Amino acid sequence: MIFHKIKNVKAMDNLILKITFENEEVRYYDVKILISEHKEFEILKDISLFNLVKVDSGGYGISWNDELDISCNTLYYAYEL
Repeated sequence: MIFHKIKNVKAMDNLILKITFENEEVRYYDVKILISEHKEFEILKDISLFNLVKVDSGGYGISWNDELDISCNTLYYAYEL
């Protein structure tokens, strides 16, 4: 399996993430859709928590805490804004 590792993630306005992958490709991910599909992510409506997003070790995903994370390939193959 090919992993599209993440180099950087930035929390933006309106619950949007700007993700830069190691190949320098930039994609945007709308967390509002994730929240609507997975209720455990509703806590991310708290902007102070949402802004704490970070790249996981090795670039295989992003996370906010030990319970909220998204894999690199989920982000890479998600819809484009």
